[in-house]
Amino acid sequence: MKILVCISHVPDTTSKINFTDDDTKFDTNGVQFVINPNDEFGLTRAMWFKEKQGASVTVVNVGGVETEPTLRKALAIGADEAIRVNTSATDGFSVAKQLANVVKEGQYDLVIAGRESIDYNGGMVPGMIAGLTDSNFVNNCIHLDIDGDQVSATREIDGGKETLSTALPLVIGGQKGLVEESDLRIPNMRGIMMARKKPLTVVEPIESKEETSSVKFEKPAPKGAVTLVSADNLDELVNLLHNEAKVI
Repeated sequence: MKILVCISHVPDTTSKINFTDDDTKFDTNGVQFVINPNDEFGLTRAMWFKEKQGASVTVVNVGGVETEPTLRKALAIGADEAIRVNTSATDGFSVAKQLANVVKEGQYDLVIAGRESIDYNGGMVPGMIAGLTDSNFVNNCIHLDIDGDQVSATREIDGGKETLSTALPLVIGGQKGLVEESDLRIPNMRGIMMARKKPLTVVEPIESKEETSSVKFEKPAPKGAVTLVSADNLDELVNLLHNEAKVI
């Protein structure tokens, strides 16, 4: 079984976010980048298939040379090889089209993507990859078992969970629950050293038209000052909740 894991290069949630050029561009100065958490759950599940069922695992990213440390981390975790599509990831459809081309060229059986990235939260790419490659698709996937070409997958739905039977080729949008957080892997020294010798192939993008573009970014307004009310002054608390906060 050939598995392709899509890896997004995203800012660490502890990083301070700023914008430049009149709030039209993201300022990367001083920002620490990591593997997108939803993708990390998927990569960990892919490693299970590698170790238990002999699957091969390739990781792929759409982005510039600055994303290669993130791909190297995925290789250090245990992926066999990496592919970087040499173009900026600025539009969901164009990213999906580039990834779909990689899927077709490599004839992968299973594509594991995160249900969304934590930077733009578009949530579009996995479904579009499935559509462009004529593959089955399960989004919000929290459990995955494969026997031959038959698949049992569980996904989150409103109010509960749904278990599905499907078949390869398959694209999933994975998330927390696909593996436990305690199962996530930290690269060890041996993995880091081996990652330096594993192939990281850079491919040029195919022609693709961007369907969307970011016009401007805006950070949330700062929170207002906290008003402290004495526990003995319930009338004042009710007044503030009614007339100022307008929640009652």
